[in-house]
Amino acid sequence: MSFVKYRLKEVAADFGVAPKDVAEIISKFYEKPKSNTQVLTDAELNAVFDYMTQKNQISSMEQVFAAKPTAPKAEAPKAEAPKADGPRAEAKPRPQNQQSRPQGQQAPRPQNPQSRPQGQSAQKQPKAAEPERKRERRVVDTSAVQVNAARFDDHADSLISERAQNYQGGKQRIGNKNKNQQKGGGKFKGSKARSEEQEKMRRLQMEVARKAPLTVKIPEEITVGELASRMKKTAGEVIKTLMKNGVMAAINQTIDFDTAEFVATEMGCKVEKEVTVTIEEQIIDDHVDTAEELVTRAPVVVVMGHVDHGKTSTLDAIRKTSVTAGEAGGITQHIGAYTVDVNGNMVTFLDTPGHAAFTSMRARGAKSTDIAILVVAADDGIMPQTIESINHAKAAEVPIIVAINKMDKPTANPDKIKEQLTKYDLVPEEWGGDTIIVPISAKTGMGLDELLEMVILTAEVQELKANPNRRAKGTVIEARLDKTRGPVATLLVQNGTLKQGDIVIAGTAVGRVRVMTNDKGRTVKTAGPSVPVEITGLAEVPTPGDEFNAVTDERMARELVEQRRQAAKDAAANAMQKVTLDNLFARMQEGEMKELPLIVKADVQGSAEAIKASLEKISNEEVRVRVIHAGVGAINESDILLASTSGAIVIGFNVRPDAAAQASGQRANVDMRFYRVIYDAIDEIEAAMKGMLAPKFEEVVIGHAEVRMTYKVSAIGTIAGCMVKDGKVTRDGQVRILRDNIVIHEGEIGSLQRFKDAVKEVTAGYECGMSISKYNDIKEGDIFECFTMQEVKR
Repeated sequence: MSFVKYRLKEVAADFGVAPKDVAEIISKFYEKPKSNTQVLTDAELNAVFDYMTQKNQISSMEQVFAAKPTAPKAEAPKAEAPKADGPRAEAKPRPQNQQSRPQGQQAPRPQNPQSRPQGQSAQKQPKAAEPERKRERRVVDTSAVQVNAARFDDHADSLISERAQNYQGGKQRIGNKNKNQQKGGGKFKGSKARSEEQEKMRRLQMEVARKAPLTVKIPEEITVGELASRMKKTAGEVIKTLMKNGVMAAINQTIDFDTAEFVATEMGCKVEKEVTVTIEEQIIDDHVDTAEELVTRAPVVVVMGHVDHGKTSTLDAIRKTSVTAGEAGGITQHIGAYTVDVNGNMVTFLDTPGHAAFTSMRARGAKSTDIAILVVAADDGIMPQTIESINHAKAAEVPIIVAINKMDKPTANPDKIKEQLTKYDLVPEEWGGDTIIVPISAKTGMGLDELLEMVILTAEVQELKANPNRRAKGTVIEARLDKTRGPVATLLVQNGTLKQGDIVIAGTAVGRVRVMTNDKGRTVKTAGPSVPVEITGLAEVPTPGDEFNAVTDERMARELVEQRRQAAKDAAANAMQKVTLDNLFARMQEGEMKELPLIVKADVQGSAEAIKASLEKISNEEVRVRVIHAGVGAINESDILLASTSGAIVIGFNVRPDAAAQASGQRANVDMRFYRVIYDAIDEIEAAMKGMLAPKFEEVVIGHAEVRMTYKVSAIGTIAGCMVKDGKVTRDGQVRILRDNIVIHEGEIGSLQRFKDAVKEVTAGYECGMSISKYNDIKEGDIFECFTMQEVKR
C-alpha cells in the first residue's frame, strides 16, 4: 500500500471544476500553485475541502444518495459513502482520490477511470447497487445534533499504531507497491480507516467551532500575546494578521481596542469590550436625575468685595444680627455659611468671598455657588480686591449682583461706581446692560429687601433644582482641626440628603458622620440640598474645595482614599508642567494651547492698561492672548493663586513679588516675568509664540540690604549706610532699589565699603556703605536687591 501524491488537476477533476478555480482557492490561504501538475500538501488540500464544503452546503445527506450521477466529474464533490461495516454514518466526509482508497473498499460513486487502483475490474461495478440500497436505510441527519467529537479522539488513538500516528507524510512506504498491497491489505485496512475517521472527526470539530465563534473580551489596551491567548491562537498568527494590515507589533507590545477588535474579527472571533469598573464608579452614585425626581432648591450666594467695604456688615444685616456689636451672653456660631428665610424662600450665604476655597472650587470645576453679590463702598469705589472678586466670579461663570454699600454716608457717589464698573463689563440695567445694581446701607438697612428680592428673582430665572432622595454629594467649604473634637469640616450639600451615620469620603479624608450641626448651632439628623452643616468624624482634615460623597461601603471607600493619596504623591513627584514662555511654542505645536492667559501687574494704572491692550493685540490664529487680571502694585499671593489655578503667566512691569508671593510661586511652578520696558514684554511674548526666543538670562537674586542711614558726599553723591539682611552683596553685581516693593531704580553698584576699606562682597549680618552709579535718590527704609544675570540653556 502506498500514499499517492494528489496533484492540483486531479483535485479539480474530482470536484468537476477548472484547475484555475482550485488554484484561486489555494491562493486565498497559501502561495498560488505554479502549475496544474503541482502536488498539493495536506494543508492545501484541507483548505480546498473546507472552502468547497462551505460554498456547497446541502440541506440533508439524503440529497447526496438520492441524486443520480450524470457525469463522472460532476459526482466528485459528493460525500464518500459510509463503510458497510462502519458503526455509524458519516456527516460530512471529504472527496477522496480513488488511488488512495484501500483495496476492497467500495466506491459510493463513479470515479475517474484514470484514478482506479490496479487490479480492480469493471465487473465489480454492478455490486455497487446493493450497498447503495443499504445506505438509503442508514442515512442519519446530523445537522441538528451536537456531536462531542473530542470523545472519539482518545479512542481512535488507542486503535492506531504509534508508527501510523507519527507518520509525517511524503515518501514513507508500507510494503511493496503491488504484491504487499494484495497480501497485507487487510492488515492495514483497519488502521487506515481509523486514521481517516479521526481526521474526519477533527474536521467536524472545526466545522462546529466555525458555526459557534469564540467570544473574546478585549479591554482598552491589550498586548499581542494576551490577545492571542484569549483567542486561543498562536502569537505568530496574530502578528501575521497585524502585518497584513500594516501594523508592526511584537508579542509584548500593546495595541489599542480598535486594532485588537479588527484582528479578532478577521480571525473569526466575536468581540465584546471589557469594561473596567473602578472603585470610584462602584461606590459613588453618579446617576443622572430625572425631571420627576428633581425639586426646587435654595440658591447658594457668595458675598465678595474689598476689605472694609462692608461684606460682613451686609451679611449681619441680612441675618438681622450684629456680630460686631456682640450679643450679651450669646455665642456666635461661625461655620462659614448661613441660611436665611426670605419671605418663605430659603437662601444660603457663603462667608468665603474671593478666598482660597472659592478659587480651589473653580479650579476643580465645582460650581458650588449660584449667585455672587459684589459689595462696593459708595465712598471708596473699585479697589484691587474688588477687581479680583470680579475676575473670580467671571471665571466661575456666576451671575453678579452689585450692592453699592454705605449709601448713608454724605460722600457716597453711586454714579461714579456704576461708571467704574463699566470698565469691567458690568453695565447697569438702567444703562442698557444686564448687571443688577442695588444701592444699600448695611448700617441703616436701606435696600436690603430689594437686594434679597433680586437674589430670589435671579434664582428663579436659573431654575435651581436637586434630588433630595439620593446619597448626598457636595463641596467642602471650610475645614479645621479642633483640639477636642478632631477634624471638623463645613460641608455644603449640593444634591441628595446627608444623614447622621453616613460614610463620607472627601478628597483623601474618609469617615462616618458622628455629629451634624447647622448654622444656628443646633444638632441635626439630616441635611438636604443647599444646606450647610458642620460635621465631625472624618479621619483627617479635608481640603477646602474638595468634593464629598456619601457612600455605603467603608472598606472600598478607604481603598479609594489610598489610591487618591498615591495619585497625589505621584503628581507631586511629577510636577504638572505649567505653561511658560519657554515651552509655549512646543505646547502650541502639540495643539494644547488655544489661549494664553496672563496676569499683568504694574506700578501705575496707566501702564497696566497699556500693557494689557498691547499684549491682547498680538494674538494669532493658533493662540489667543487673554489678560485675565490687570492690577497695580506688587505681585502678591492672590495673584499667584489665580495664576496657578488658571495656568497663567504673571507679567510684572516695574514691580516685584513680595516674599510670600515669591515662595508661593516657586512651590506652584508659576512662571513670573519682570520688565522695565513695555516693548520688551511684547517682543518676548511674540518671540515665544513664534518659537524664536533669544538665549535666556536668568536673574539670580543673591542678597538684600536695608538702608539705615544716608550721607551726602560732594564728590561721590549719596552714600547709603546699609545692613545686609540675607545672602550677600557683591561689588560686581547689579542692584535694584525697592520702595514699598515698587522698583524705583535699577543699576550698578558704584562702590562697596566696610568702614574705610573697599571690599568685593559683604555677607548677611554685616554693615556696609554703598553708592549707586548715577543715582542719588536714596531714602532710609529702601531695600537694595542685589542680583546677577546667568544664561540658561533653553
